[in-house]
Amino acid sequence: MKALTLLLILLTTYGWTKDMPIKNPDTYKQHSFQDVWHEVTSDPLHTLPQNTVTFGKLFTFRKNLILADAKRTITERRDIIEPFDKLAHPNGVCLKGLWHIDKANPYSGYFKQNSKALIIARASTALSKTKRGDIRAFGFAGKLFPTTKVDKSNSEHTANFFAIDDLGGTDALHYTDVAMTNEPSVTTTSEVLKNILYALKIAKAFASADDHSDIRQLYEISELGEKDKKNIITPKWIRISARSGQSVDAKDFRDEFSLNKHKKIFFNIEVASKEINHKKEWQTIGTITFDASVVSNTCDHRLHFHHPVWRDDLRYVK
Repeated sequence: MKALTLLLILLTTYGWTKDMPIKNPDTYKQHSFQDVWHEVTSDPLHTLPQNTVTFGKLFTFRKNLILADAKRTITERRDIIEPFDKLAHPNGVCLKGLWHIDKANPYSGYFKQNSKALIIARASTALSKTKRGDIRAFGFAGKLFPTTKVDKSNSEHTANFFAIDDLGGTDALHYTDVAMTNEPSVTTTSEVLKNILYALKIAKAFASADDHSDIRQLYEISELGEKDKKNIITPKWIRISARSGQSVDAKDFRDEFSLNKHKKIFFNIEVASKEINHKKEWQTIGTITFDASVVSNTCDHRLHFHHPVWRDDLRYVK
């Protein structure tokens, strides 16, 4: 069970950069949504890559690369960085769309009713499996821009959040069949057992960089656009799932997302802050509408999602 907990820590972290210094997050120029999406789509791949995880990416003879990279994930705030390998979720597809909260709720920032934000997301699988028939753990990393204007240079950092369906993986046939949360369960599967040593190495490094890595808090969304950070109310949990009836029967999950202006895909946004009899009280508060997608080198190797460090001062609904 301890090993599985460490695997949970691994897979809740979406990727680390290779050997590079940690930069001051306030010393770089802010980019617009258009700038970031332009970079993401600048180098599309016409053949789906099959990036793999290996022990050789974790260490050199003189340096623990993964420990340095783990620390970087919680300090680096740039959206596009130098090329790197994602060591937990190496294969993904990037999506652009609109985050829209249309239901009343008690939360702050871009969880408020009527909030709209441009979003870039990365749908992925853990470790190396991408095809139907494999045991796959699906992941979702989202990046919110506090605007609906694509060319606006924002004065705030983007708000990043993460969700996974099951850290052990499932035999779900489609990405759109699962619901992903920021505190996922873990099932003991063959993929868990086969990759446990790799997981232990990375988990130890990330645990040294941050506490409570089994859950990713949502305060970046709750604080986005708020001048007064003292009275923020944030949900504890988020759940992202595709609306029913949208499944595309593709062999590789990335082929499920062939989107354009004539074909969109819709995901529900649910949040919760309370549990009754160990069941979360989910409330559907909005949708994410994606209208474009790309598999690219930048999507897999340059797009960075900041990991929020654990905080004990957050206010939740009582």
